[in-house]
Amino acid sequence: MAVFTEVEFGEADALVQRLGLGPLRELRGIEGGIENTNYFATAESGEFVLTLFERLSAEQLPYYLCLMKHLAGRGLPVPEPVADPAIQPPSGHALTIPANAPCELLLKVAGKPAALVQRLSGRSELAPGTAHCTELGAMLARMHLAARDFPRIQPNLRGLAWWNDTVPVVLPYADESQAALLRAELAYQNHIAESSAYAALPRGPVHADMFRDNVMFATGEHAGAAPRLTGVFDFYFAGTDTWLFDLAVCLNDWAIDLSTGEHDAERADALLAAYETVRPLNAAERALLPAMLRAAALRFWISRLWDFHLPREASMLKPHDPAHFERVLRERVYHPHVMAQSLEPLAA
Repeated sequence: MAVFTEVEFGEADALVQRLGLGPLRELRGIEGGIENTNYFATAESGEFVLTLFERLSAEQLPYYLCLMKHLAGRGLPVPEPVADPAIQPPSGHALTIPANAPCELLLKVAGKPAALVQRLSGRSELAPGTAHCTELGAMLARMHLAARDFPRIQPNLRGLAWWNDTVPVVLPYADESQAALLRAELAYQNHIAESSAYAALPRGPVHADMFRDNVMFATGEHAGAAPRLTGVFDFYFAGTDTWLFDLAVCLNDWAIDLSTGEHDAERADALLAAYETVRPLNAAERALLPAMLRAAALRFWISRLWDFHLPREASMLKPHDPAHFERVLRERVYHPHVMAQSLEPLAA
């Protein structure tokens, strides 16, 4: 992802050797993304990703790193962070451990909090079909269930509170129509969040950013073989939120036409059906799914407006076009019943 902080080869080499991974052979900056500094690091013992965190604090990071370790320990294909053998893991229940306690998964590189995680195999599928969506839906549900007993709690830092704080910052960059939509949708989402139905939604740790480029599929399979999901990464927007919001984020990326933002019923059907085979939605979730699709579109429109109009300096930085999620939100607002056909057979 974007490189905000340059890392010297010698410093990275000293790190991987201290972690017992052998000499560093190659260090290469990763293009794409807009939040953190990322490098591919090839060591004698294997392939890794080195991440320097540019916005998240050392107090916030143990949630993400421990969640990844928890999921990897449950057999899910997520990148497991490498622990620093010089740091003794704090004892006691995770909820009672002080926020400033040393975390063996949290490193420091170039003066920034950092992590080194295993590099996943495979490649992202940027033009997914129904079979890819089936794999994703089942994986998302398995991830939700596997994290039910994860003991740490940390709010979704890009949730409603952040939307309320950030919309006034981006409004000066919006035209009259855009500003009206931002204000109206924010008011609607505040109304939804205050409802008893929303309060009753199942919740727990969510990925909150499971876009096509954050999921890997096997390469080199024989012709005609069904896609096989091999990994999910970039957990640094994770947090405690409703599982329905996480599902909506996926539907808004995997089951739409990218050029128009229009709903793709066939891919949505596949994703939802696969999710339901692992964790069936309850009646409240089915009722609020259209609202959460709007919420997920609003969240990414706001963040893309912010990143596009108020960018940080970084080499290889390529902000995403905010107009994409404006189109998705308008589609979700103007066509709120497009999910009905997908949900009907599930309810039956």
